[in-house]
Amino acid sequence: MRDCASCPLNARCCPNTPVRKVPRSIYERARDAARSLAGTEAFERSRHERKRIEMRFAHLKRILRLGRLRLRGPRGAQDEFVLAAIAQNLRRLAKLVTAPTQLAPQPAPA
Repeated sequence: MRDCASCPLNARCCPNTPVRKVPRSIYERARDAARSLAGTEAFERSRHERKRIEMRFAHLKRILRLGRLRLRGPRGAQDEFVLAAIAQNLRRLAKLVTAPTQLAPQPAPA
């Protein structure tokens, strides 16, 4: 309010009211705290780790078609998810085992 009184643009900004009200969300304090942490090394590390996990869940949902569970109940859902996670881990293990190892360059015979 005090800012509007001394502002030269007050007549154009607030033509029908003496001051302009800008609503602030009740969550804005938490957003400010999150913005202050963004860009720090710990934030970037956490973001990278979250991305790795989220990519695995996306793979489960899209490639292994786990977007909708087929078994009923909490135990059925748990069993189905564990089986899908095992399949995903076996695929990753197969890629690691069969990945060609890089050999050091051999010197040319003289």
